[in-house]
Order: sequence, then structure tokens, then C-alpha cells
Amino acid sequence: MPEHYSAWIRNISYIACIAIMALVGLSACGQSTPGFQNQKPIKIGFSYSTSSDFSADGPATKQGYQLWADTINKNGGLLGRPVQLVAIPDNSDPAKVAANYQQLITVDHVDLVFGPFSTLLTKSASVVANKYGYAMVEGSGGGPSVFNRGLNNIFDVSLPVANNLVTFAYYILSLPQDERPKTAAYATEDDPFTQPQVDLARQLLENGGVKTVYYHVYPADTTKDYSPFANAVVTSGAQVVLLGTLLPDLTAFIKTFRQQRYNPVSLIATAGPDAGTDFIKAVGLKSTEGIFVPNGWYPEANNFQNAQMVQDYLAQYGGSANAINADIAEAYAVGQVVQQAVTKIGSINNAALIRELHSGDTFNSVQGAVRFDPATQAGLSGQNTLALSYLFQWQHGTFIPVYPSFAAAENPEYPSVARDRSQCFRLRRAKVSTMTAPMPVVPVIALKVERAADFAGEDFVIAQIGRVLPQLLKVVSSHPLLDLVPLFRSLT
Repeated sequence: MPEHYSAWIRNISYIACIAIMALVGLSACGQSTPGFQNQKPIKIGFSYSTSSDFSADGPATKQGYQLWADTINKNGGLLGRPVQLVAIPDNSDPAKVAANYQQLITVDHVDLVFGPFSTLLTKSASVVANKYGYAMVEGSGGGPSVFNRGLNNIFDVSLPVANNLVTFAYYILSLPQDERPKTAAYATEDDPFTQPQVDLARQLLENGGVKTVYYHVYPADTTKDYSPFANAVVTSGAQVVLLGTLLPDLTAFIKTFRQQRYNPVSLIATAGPDAGTDFIKAVGLKSTEGIFVPNGWYPEANNFQNAQMVQDYLAQYGGSANAINADIAEAYAVGQVVQQAVTKIGSINNAALIRELHSGDTFNSVQGAVRFDPATQAGLSGQNTLALSYLFQWQHGTFIPVYPSFAAAENPEYPSVARDRSQCFRLRRAKVSTMTAPMPVVPVIALKVERAADFAGEDFVIAQIGRVLPQLLKVVSSHPLLDLVPLFRSLT
């Protein structure tokens, strides 16, 4: 999160960093570059897309893995040995990906494997890895269908996909009734990454009184012309639009909307706006204005080693921090988690690594804290239980976090500036008494809020809690030892 984020996040990040370094013996201090003295490399293999659906994301994922490998090799390697990446290109085809991992394990004899990009490709890759007893840590295969197959070897360091749009739904429902949109349109690929997000957000908004005026699911593999769906959204006249897209189909939707002069009060896409420069090139800088996307990372995030990663990326690839693809951070986080787990167990044995990742230990990454649910929880094994969804928006050519408010660099633009600059208003504070909580308030939450109120004052606490209640409940319920008093103390 940016330096101007609230003290809440600075304190949480600081505490988490100390805890992680204590657990796994890591240090943020600089280390000299070793000579390795002819140590045998630790080979880590992965498949990445170079064409078709994930042609933009594959190279970014590869960059993230390589950036991590370069960094660790400059700082002593992994268990004192250099890391060597073995990358095989694919064409976004699940069958090709499965064949690649078969080759990596049985022919190239890699020691470890990292995941490919996307839920679709991770599903096929993880089956092969599981067959040979390999752990598969990945950062972009978080769809529910990855985790409901009884596999215990798959670990996603990022936010579970189905929850990606939840924060957007909460934001919309937190608006005063007279400002809240009345109608919504939904269009999504049938991809296991996009559709679960859209369907859950639709359910939440419908329960909150937002009427669905259009909903359509189209084939991800065979659809070439998106204009019929885009025109149907336009015809619906929906005030808010939620799109289950990747960059190519999002680009087609936006171009149709602009041609038809259709400007909903708010537009969010599951992916595409987080692609940095690629998004700007695809739709034009002017057309990025006001578009939302859920994400778990951005360049100024005050997370473990994030500033160093951004600095290293810019030194190697150039450009601006704002143009860094979020896929790079997802991949880099994979390396960080594996490094910490391997360091703790002192081994690259895959069976031991799987046990450690399921142990309940907390790891840290450029995306924030990571802890995987235990293998005993059928259907959930390997998801990151600490990840939170943040809402990002393009404002004046800059990609920034805007919600929840404790993590916001700016308030959300709503209605979209692209719709009517003169009508743009900001998110208003809402007290708990006027906001419907989407999660039950458990006793531990009430106790912590009461203690914080005793210190900082009731009105102050209510104003803060009212704005961040959904995420706060999730955070505190997952962290029973978290004490809010010092966090509020730092704000006063």
C-alpha cells in the first residue's frame, strides 16, 4: 500500500514482517552476492503462454518468476544453491500445458514446479504435478474448480477468485439509497476464472436490491465477435456493468460502449484494467478513466519486499511503476512463499514442502500475508485465507486503490468521470447503524471495537468501522490475536 495509507496497514505490515522473519529466519538486510562454488542448481520448471488467450499474461508471469530468481541468486540462492528456471512455452492450451509439466518432471527432472497462468491451465498442470508428488505453488489459478478435486498439492498465493468482485459489490451497496444504482448488466466468459466472480457479485447485488437487466455467459474458446453481447448491454441501459473478461474481450466491450456513447455510472472487469501499459495501448488512455478492477497488488503497496521488486523491475525492463502488470507480482509472490517454506524445512523435498505449506504457518509476499487452509478442509485445500480483495480504479491515467477506505489512495470516482464530470461525487462516510453488514458480527469483533472505542472515542471508531466493516470483519475473525487498540492509537 502507498506510504500515505493509514497507519492501520503500516502497523499490520510491520507486525507481519517481524513475525515472518522470526518464523523463517529471513532478513530484509542486504547480503553480498555469493560465488556458489560450483553448487548444483535447484531447477524450477513452469509453462507459460505465448499465444492465444493468455498471450499477454504468459510473458508477464515469466518475468515475475525470473525477477524473483535473479533476486534470490544475488542474495545467496536457495539453501545456498543457485536457482535455475526451466520455462517451456505453450499456446494457452490445457493439453499442451499438461504435456509441458510431464516433460519438466520426467525428462528435465526439475526439483520444483511453479504454476502457469490462469485457472484453466492450472487445473491441467496441477494434475500432472500431483501424479508425481510435486507441490505446485501458483499465483493466478484461484478459481473454485482448482480446489474441489481432492488434490493436496496445489497452493494459490493470491486471493481466491470467487471473492474478487465481493469488495465492489460491498462498495455499491454501501452507497446511500438515492445514489445507489438500481440496475446492473452482467456479461462473462464461461471461464472458471471469470464466471464465479460475476455470479457471486450478481447474487450479492440482487440481494441488496440491484435489479439484473441483462446476464449472459459466452464461450471463452470459440467467441470471436463480442459486439452482440456489448450491444445487448447498451440496449439494457444498465446503470452499472460487471464484465467477466480478460483483456481481449474487455477491449471489444469498451470500444463498443464508446462507439454507442454508452457510459454507465460504474464499470468493472475481472481482468484487463490491471494489465498496465497493455490496457492503455488496447483501449486508449482516455477510455481507461473510471474503470474498476479487483486486485491484490499495486506498485506502491507497502508489502514485504515490494519496493525492492518494483525497483528491480524498472532497472531491468524500464518503463514506469504504474505500467507494471499485476501478473508479475503474482508470480514473484510464488517465489517468495516457496523460498520461505523451503528455508524453514531446510529441504526441497516436495512431500515435506507440501506438509509445510499446509501447516498453518504464515508467509509474506509482495501481495501481503499468505496462509493456506489446511488439507483437512475438503474442497478448500490450498487457498490463501489471508488475502483480501482491494478495489482499484483508473483515475487521470493512474491505476490506484480506492476501496476499502483504509487502503485507498483516493476515493472512488462515482459516477464515472467519463459519464459526467459535473455529477462526480465521492464515497460518503456511513455509520454502522446505516450500513448493512454482509457478515455476522461475532463477539470477538464487538469486544475489539469496544476496546478501541474506549481509547479513541466512539464517533471516530464508528466512522472508520462503517466504511471498512466488510473487510475488517474478515481480517479480525482470521486474526484472533489482533488487537485494534494500538492500531487506533496510531491514528489519533
